Amino acid sequence: MTQLVPELLAGNRRALARLLTLVENDQAEAELSQLYAHTGKTWVLGVTGAPGTGKSTLVNEITKAYRQAGKTVGIIAVDPTSPFSGGAILGDRIRMRDLSGDPGVFIRSMATRGNLGGLARTTRDAIRVLDAAGYDIVIVETVGAGQNEVDIVRAAHTTIVVEAPGLGDEVQAIKAGILEIADLLVVNKADRQGVAHTINALKMMLELGHPVEKVNHHGRALTATTPPPATPTRFWLPPILQTVAAEGKGIDEVLAAVDNHRRHLEETQGLQALEAEHLRIELLDRLRDGLLARLLRELPPDALARLVGQMQAREIDPHSAIKTLMGKLS
Repeated sequence: MTQLVPELLAGNRRALARLLTLVENDQAEAELSQLYAHTGKTWVLGVTGAPGTGKSTLVNEITKAYRQAGKTVGIIAVDPTSPFSGGAILGDRIRMRDLSGDPGVFIRSMATRGNLGGLARTTRDAIRVLDAAGYDIVIVETVGAGQNEVDIVRAAHTTIVVEAPGLGDEVQAIKAGILEIADLLVVNKADRQGVAHTINALKMMLELGHPVEKVNHHGRALTATTPPPATPTRFWLPPILQTVAAEGKGIDEVLAAVDNHRRHLEETQGLQALEAEHLRIELLDRLRDGLLARLLRELPPDALARLVGQMQAREIDPHSAIKTLMGKLS
């Protein structure tokens, strides 16, 4: 399997597919170590939003636009896990048939396998494989986001949150923290009735989350009209864009906004800070998983059952039980 790395770096798509399979099965540790030095070049674009907003159609059109611009695109479509096979349902791939046969596009569906947060557990490593393979853009489409499914912000450079008119979803967006992770807000299906209401609601929520400066004028609080500073600031106000992805409308504006966000991060040194935060979170996640796995290996087979019994009998509280377990780590 070590031959997969040079084959991948040489542009072999079969090696790419096989390596991604190893990643999903947690069997690619050696290959990922070899590939790591070849990563850090791609721009990761996350696309999330509620079911029915047209995320897959939007990803399809964004990819076509990038291909027309001469860029290669890797797509990771995170699908719900099939209750029968345990694999991805592949629903997203059905909507991306326009991209089949394009040598500059690689689509991989990944099952969540019960992982919360809208991503599969191995999504970060899959992104690195596509990065090392030389794709200019990697698009990660999450499972239809509900509350707490906001993990994409931990993996993407630019996060697009997709909304649609008529879903009654605005309050849910606040509760889920969706607006807090958005770098771009895209109101898709903008030809539907109610688009103005959706845009106004999103603007109001953005103002609540990003208060503008107010001045007192004849007893009324008005928005200050001071000119923007000459030097770039670290503040980024997510733009609200309208698209009709099924007809290819508004896609150029989305790509322009992605470029603006990328430029903003580069000019304010936010890109290094963002990458450092991503790596810090990943390190803590992997450390937690590794320590838990080690602890479970070292515990006697009946240790957990005994502690549960003691807790059930009210002989020990959960905090003390954790201290007991942590004491087993040498």
